[in-house]
Amino acid sequence: MSLFKARDWWSTVLGEKEEFDQGCLCLADVDNSGNGQDKIIVGSFMGYLRIFNPHPVKTGDGAQAEDLLLEVHLRDPILQVEVGKFVSGTEMLHLAVLHSRKLCVYSVSGRDLICIQSMDGMLMVFEQESYAFGRFLPGSLLPGPLAYSSRTDSFITVSSCRQVESYKYQVLAFATDADKRQETEQQKLGSGKRLVVDWTLNIGEQALDICIVSFNQSASSIFVLGERNFFCLKDNGQIRFMKKLDCSPSSFLPYCSVSEGTINTLIGNHNKMLHIYQDVTLKWATQLSHIPVAVRVGCLHDLKGVIVTLSDDGHLQCSYLGTDPSLFQAPKVESRELNYDELDKELKELQKLIKDVNKLQGVWPMTEKEDDLKVSALVSSNFDSVSQAPDVEVGTDLVPSVTVKVTLQNRVALQKAKLSVYVQPPLVLTCDQFTFEFMAPEMTKTVAFSVYLKGSYTPPELEGNAVVSYSRPTDRNPDGIPRVIQCKFRLPLKLICLPGQPSKTASHKLTIDTNKSPVSLLSLFPGFANQSEDDQVNVMGFRFLGGSRVTLLASKTSQRYRIQSEQFEDLWLITNELIIRLKEYFEKQGIKDFSCSFSGSVPLQEYFELIDHHFELRINGEKLEELLSERAVQFRAIQRRLLTRFKDKTPAPLQHLDTLLDGTYKQVIALADAVEENQDNLFQAFIRLRSATHLVILLIGLWQKLSADQVAILEAAFLPLQQDTQELGWEETVDAAVSHLLKTCLSKSSKEQALTLGSQLDIPKDTSRLKKHITLLCDRLAKGGRLCLSTDAAAPPTMVMPGGCAPIPESDLEERSVEQESTELFTNHKHLIAETPMPEVPPLQGVAE
Repeated sequence: MSLFKARDWWSTVLGEKEEFDQGCLCLADVDNSGNGQDKIIVGSFMGYLRIFNPHPVKTGDGAQAEDLLLEVHLRDPILQVEVGKFVSGTEMLHLAVLHSRKLCVYSVSGRDLICIQSMDGMLMVFEQESYAFGRFLPGSLLPGPLAYSSRTDSFITVSSCRQVESYKYQVLAFATDADKRQETEQQKLGSGKRLVVDWTLNIGEQALDICIVSFNQSASSIFVLGERNFFCLKDNGQIRFMKKLDCSPSSFLPYCSVSEGTINTLIGNHNKMLHIYQDVTLKWATQLSHIPVAVRVGCLHDLKGVIVTLSDDGHLQCSYLGTDPSLFQAPKVESRELNYDELDKELKELQKLIKDVNKLQGVWPMTEKEDDLKVSALVSSNFDSVSQAPDVEVGTDLVPSVTVKVTLQNRVALQKAKLSVYVQPPLVLTCDQFTFEFMAPEMTKTVAFSVYLKGSYTPPELEGNAVVSYSRPTDRNPDGIPRVIQCKFRLPLKLICLPGQPSKTASHKLTIDTNKSPVSLLSLFPGFANQSEDDQVNVMGFRFLGGSRVTLLASKTSQRYRIQSEQFEDLWLITNELIIRLKEYFEKQGIKDFSCSFSGSVPLQEYFELIDHHFELRINGEKLEELLSERAVQFRAIQRRLLTRFKDKTPAPLQHLDTLLDGTYKQVIALADAVEENQDNLFQAFIRLRSATHLVILLIGLWQKLSADQVAILEAAFLPLQQDTQELGWEETVDAAVSHLLKTCLSKSSKEQALTLGSQLDIPKDTSRLKKHITLLCDRLAKGGRLCLSTDAAAPPTMVMPGGCAPIPESDLEERSVEQESTELFTNHKHLIAETPMPEVPPLQGVAE
């Protein structure tokens, strides 16, 4: 802050809530009094024009009634006011007011001409009352500040390209007329010369204003005020000097200095300061009471050098520079001694209160969140009478559809309610997005949609999810607080499955043990078998839409159920459905101690085959994309050569380039089709891999009797992605998650906990590391390891078992020990530990030719 304030000579506030800018202030002898006394002319954006002749009785007086010579409302906004000889036949000064355009005035031989710049970059020149010509500036996007140099007879402006441009008036006068801009090219060539810029200078920032000052007859200076610097240029566009500003400028005014060869510049900034520079040297700084958007210097009431400033809210002030110091004395602050014991006690109480609140209700308290909106979903028990599936057949099977109704009931008025419904592919919805308006409380809205199968493979889950996002307005936040509520629903098995013939032989079999006597499969799966005489159906067949078959057998003597199929992943849905229906059956019977278990070996071999198949398709996709990129580059290179040959005036032989272009085009099309086919196969392989992963997690949970929280940890580790891509795939994501579990809660020693995992997930070279980690995870669980997310339980005591557990292999010696240890538990999967060679990607047929 400056030590000195500007000495207030006269000031006033113009109107109420009016706005002003740099072109709204002008000083001139507008009434042609001839005594050399300037008047203050001010125009506002509200259309008011005022002319003042201030003559205060003493310094600092406000405006008197006689100071206002004229006040008139011109209705239209005033952008700029200027005074000059604008009327022919007289030497009297006249006032020019610009309402919706930017105005510049220049003088030639005792007469003033008017130049107006429009918003589209057109310059219109008026000679007194008559229109002379109009020209469009080349490349104009937004109009910038404009000034006229009488010494070089040029217009100076700053374009939207952030460069200063100079145009000769003679070039403008003889250039193509703006009225003929739409004519043909031949007419343009005959109507005038092309508008060419005289010189340009790139200043690298937008300009706020331009002013031209001549301090002698031989030279003049062009001053440009930028956003961070102000520049002084010569007539030819060369930089005379520039100054970097410390504060954001708001206005400036160059004027001649008393020292020969120098120029003084007044620069106002947004810190309510007015700086006076002599060339680049700061000579004075003074404090203003407002931010000046326009500054002028004039002679008022026989007082020369009065600084007139105008703010954007209408504060008009006439001041002069002086040494009136502004001394600030800080007020006394009431001091009191601090009792640190009381402060420490209060801090502990607050910390205890925060800790108790976090324990009870978490970081964010739940305040009637669930009561704002209730969401319920009802799945119809019968199929739609007319299937909503566009393709009503999958193979030879008819595709049914089932209707789901979602009901929303609000307790208070809500905003921006949006319902999104999700199901697992290849299940498809007829509509998955809905919007609602709950303008009043206690409203009920119901929507219905159909679900059907689109594809010849089974989905990994039959569970759907309806998510509602909405905003609840409050007193402090009328726009509303965003919230989300969801509701899950389960689709019927018969939507994707039909009754089928049981099969006695199958490649993949699972046996689930229970602690209760076997239940009739007819009561568990009504509708999938005919009523038998003894009402004890122990064999039932299922056939998925598309052809896969699954057989379910219930033992007559033991408490076991067997599920078998030709495809490993197809076992998941029937196994999961069996366990769910068994629990529901015994709950209805009032039996609460029902449980299932799995005593067989975890089928990791079949699971790893699906992993290898999925990974092989990913590698194949990368190779196909590389080949496609190479062929596309080759295709464009041949096109460029052919285009060069066709443009040549002396035709040359094509040298079979057209044949090569046709062959390359066929290869590009074949590769694109192969990429699409591989992407479809990869998507299906990922869905099957998710089904198999669900099955493996279920079997591990039944095998080790894991709790719901531990199963949730396994699902988070093995099912992190809803879909995988080439950039982030399932293999590297699951490997990182499993490695983290082995390093933390399933670690054997502090050595394993000290291992650092890679921070970047890249596609691996093969799946051997992933398969080793999965095998080791099952081994640790079999020896007493338990899954948890607590950091203090990184090495649980239950892990200490006779014989110990091997750490994550880091060398060949450790790998051999893992092989020996794992084969004791998984006797049927010894070959999984050995390195498995990567399958070769089959070559593309018909592309190499």
